[in-house]
Amino acid sequence: MESWTEGFGKKGGLYRRLRDACAADWQAYTWHPFVHGLSDGTLPLPAFRRYLIQDYLFLIHFARAKALAVFKAESIEAMRDKTEAIRAILAETTMHLRYCESWGIPEAEVRATPESAETVSYTRYVIDRGLAGDILDLEVALAPCTVGYGEVALRILADPNRRAEGNPYQSWIDTYADPGYQAMAKAAAARIDALGESHGGQARFATLSATFAEAARLEARFWQQGLDAAEGHMAAYEKAHG
Repeated sequence: MESWTEGFGKKGGLYRRLRDACAADWQAYTWHPFVHGLSDGTLPLPAFRRYLIQDYLFLIHFARAKALAVFKAESIEAMRDKTEAIRAILAETTMHLRYCESWGIPEAEVRATPESAETVSYTRYVIDRGLAGDILDLEVALAPCTVGYGEVALRILADPNRRAEGNPYQSWIDTYADPGYQAMAKAAAARIDALGESHGGQARFATLSATFAEAARLEARFWQQGLDAAEGHMAAYEKAHG
């Protein structure tokens, strides 16, 4: 197994089985051309700007999904954990606005930007899975984001083509490579394994794997919207200056 996946979930557990069942979609998400650009520092700025703004809007709905997880939680301990997660996400939205501002994107612009189709489709899909199913259905829909970003960071660190010095996106990489985030991602994978055992994951594997794979595909589309925005920006520039 690749070094960047070893810490996520246990051998034979539900998380690794879900990941392996959609290996092609998972690869397309965690090693998307957008991620390549983050790693080697070549990602066009318009692509990153589009991503940053939509990621802020995404976080708002991610917090709502976590709130649903409190309602669906199977124990008081899980309710407390999810409540803390909501606080962390809401705090992250404030930090995200400051981060956007450091890239020249004022808060007013971020808040005034409509959600893209990619943001709407992904966030509502996750919430829909939670509303229609139980806590395991919801956690499986959430995992590709939480655990996937942890893996993306490790894949970047292991990339022989990574730009380690002067990479404009190093602060983003550091955020998800941070031990604190890595611990959270590993805990999310472990929770999938535990819920798989307590909530009949084996019997429901076909449905759960379809959910996990769709969330991975939606993550890849979320990256792609940034690259599409950069292409549109370049086409507009060429038209104006051609």
